[in-house]
Amino acid sequence: MYTIVTGAAGFIGANLVKALNQRGLHRIVAVDNLSRAEKFRNLVDCDIADYIDKQEFLERLLAGDFDGDVDAILHQGACSDTMETDGRYMMENNYRYSLALLDWSLDQEVQFLYASSAATYGGGGVFREERQHEAPLNVYGYSKFLFDQIVRHRLASVGSSNSQVVGFRYFNVYGPRESHKERMASVAFHHYQQFRSAGKVQLFEGCDGYADGQQQRDFVYIDDVARVNLHFLDHPEKSGIFNVGTGRAQTFNELAVANVNACRALTGKEALPLAELVGQGLIEYIPFPAALRGKYQSFTQADLSKLRQAGYEQPFASVEDGVPQYVKWLNTGE
Repeated sequence: MYTIVTGAAGFIGANLVKALNQRGLHRIVAVDNLSRAEKFRNLVDCDIADYIDKQEFLERLLAGDFDGDVDAILHQGACSDTMETDGRYMMENNYRYSLALLDWSLDQEVQFLYASSAATYGGGGVFREERQHEAPLNVYGYSKFLFDQIVRHRLASVGSSNSQVVGFRYFNVYGPRESHKERMASVAFHHYQQFRSAGKVQLFEGCDGYADGQQQRDFVYIDDVARVNLHFLDHPEKSGIFNVGTGRAQTFNELAVANVNACRALTGKEALPLAELVGQGLIEYIPFPAALRGKYQSFTQADLSKLRQAGYEQPFASVEDGVPQYVKWLNTGE
């Protein structure tokens, strides 16, 4: 039996493949689109049984090639560019493709775990997995939102079926194997690159009533994301849509301080508080981009009540814990 990972050469997908390997699973079919060939590097240290292009995979799946031979699909493949304006492409790639996999999984009674997004909440201030709090600000968020609605309807209709369907609303994920994402990589990645190249980190000035660098996001480390996925893989009786964040909003200032101090530690320099880092020009503030006004989430914080009720009890790393691990990896693993 195979485990299918779509988006397997991407950020979250590759980390899931590695996590599956670490628990002894190697019959993994990696599905992705390598038109951007550099993503292959994310799989070099992973063991897989086969690689299949995303379009070929869907055709073979619907033709019956995998019937009765799959335990689970971990569907991470999607266009995650929040600035993408081609709505037809976004809906075909993120919504229609996902819908085909969902229907096949329900028919085959195969575990289906997929990537949703905190972008489904839009600019609201309540981040709870309920319809009234969902108002995406862009077509990426809408593609995820619409699929979540279909999942809710499917789950209501299958009732006591043995088919597990789990959606993960990832908040701001950061960590190893994301460098190929370029401008869509995490803020933590860009902070590291800025400090390495320019000796300073740039943050946005205040907006939406927040002071300079005080906008807050729920930054979640990739290792925690992988652990949540594996938890539900181990509990096929659990279905639903769940937030995956730390449950604690932290400021961009905190993220930058953790990053700069982790970089300084690599050369034996002492950690400094925010005021001193700003005073020394190691952190500076730049004007808020006009193009992002009305499209920017100045605050996100995952409500973890539903995740905890589903039995996931592990703690999540703060930026003070996760960023230094990531910086060490970036310094040695790029």
